[in-house]
Amino acid sequence: MTPNSQLDLLFDPSLIPSTIQEQLGPDLHLRPLASDDHKRGHFDVLSVLTAAPSLSPKAYKENFDELKACAQTYFIIVIVDVASDKIMGSGSVIVERKFLRAAGLVGHIEDIAVSKAVQGKKLGLRIINALEEIGRVRGCYKIILDCSEKNIPFYEKCGFKHKEFEMVRYMADPKDVAKSPTPSKL
Repeated sequence: MTPNSQLDLLFDPSLIPSTIQEQLGPDLHLRPLASDDHKRGHFDVLSVLTAAPSLSPKAYKENFDELKACAQTYFIIVIVDVASDKIMGSGSVIVERKFLRAAGLVGHIEDIAVSKAVQGKKLGLRIINALEEIGRVRGCYKIILDCSEKNIPFYEKCGFKHKEFEMVRYMADPKDVAKSPTPSKL
């Protein structure tokens, strides 16, 4: 496994609580996403959520750099198997600044994914716990997420409560978006 000091990480790893790492044990390492995690199977893990065609290494790095340029906004974490240097789980919290609540912050948890090979070992719970703590440290007054109906029991076990409904309107067919990502307007 590559030490954190040699990786281009999305954010400062000190934001991840050491208590979560301790719960994972010595065979798994929890850290921020790295700019070259495409080679560690990031898309393989994300594919448990939806069709996740891989980006080229160049496109992956460009997307990573765009996220990193939005400091204190995107917090993507991964759990890496130490022996194989492969990603076993991933999740993110995106921090949104509001005008409401005295310009408060809301955390949006997204893309909680655990490799099918290691599901049932509480890695999803550890990812959620770490993301909640990152949101707490950043000052979020609440953390929200959307999930499929079949995942509601898991998130209830994590302490989330069902509230309101999600609506979506796709600007393009999701299959087409996966083939040709929209270039950034930044």
